[in-house]
Amino acid sequence: MVFSCLSGRIQAAVLSALLIMSSLPAMAQSNDPEQIIRTSVNQLMSQLEGRKDYYVNHPGELKQVVENSLSHVADFRYIGASVMGRYFSNATPEQRSRFANVFRQTLIDTYAKGLVTFDYRELRVLNNQQAERYEDQANVTMEVVATDGKVFPVSYTMRLSDGQWKVVNVIVNGINLGLTFRNQFDQAMRQKDRNYDAVINSWSPDLDAEELERGGNS
Repeated sequence: MVFSCLSGRIQAAVLSALLIMSSLPAMAQSNDPEQIIRTSVNQLMSQLEGRKDYYVNHPGELKQVVENSLSHVADFRYIGASVMGRYFSNATPEQRSRFANVFRQTLIDTYAKGLVTFDYRELRVLNNQQAERYEDQANVTMEVVATDGKVFPVSYTMRLSDGQWKVVNVIVNGINLGLTFRNQFDQAMRQKDRNYDAVINSWSPDLDAEELERGGNS
């Protein structure tokens, strides 16, 4: 995922939304998705406070911390299958597994780099979350307040799997990141004549700063 082109406040919204996932494992067994996110927001802010300089000088340690955390909370196989979309069924088991790992590593690298650069004024989980239709699915909404005061809504899509709530998608400012990546995978498959290995080997999804700034209803 490429964040170098994003404006400061967009980078803050996206990275803060995704990085909260790295502080979820301590609450992963909770039966309350909202409480998982709420507690994680507090943990994230406490972890970042006064630590940026340390992580800048210890990038390997930071990357390992992020990798260990995300491995427990994000359902990368589910996410990978969703991003592959209609191409998933024709992929070999090895290609499915390899793409999930590549996608996972891409996110880990992004978080590790962005953790020491993103900025925000406040992260707040909203009260009075909407009731869910299904017991094994939940959406938790929060807001990222940028340093210039602009508010970016963030919604986590969570799924109950093997007794644990795991994040399977994130929507930032109305932009569905999972759908965005799926469209990019589809485009890459078209460009590379449906060569799975070529697409997986060159996988480097991007986010459009202007689109995120405007928001959407994807």
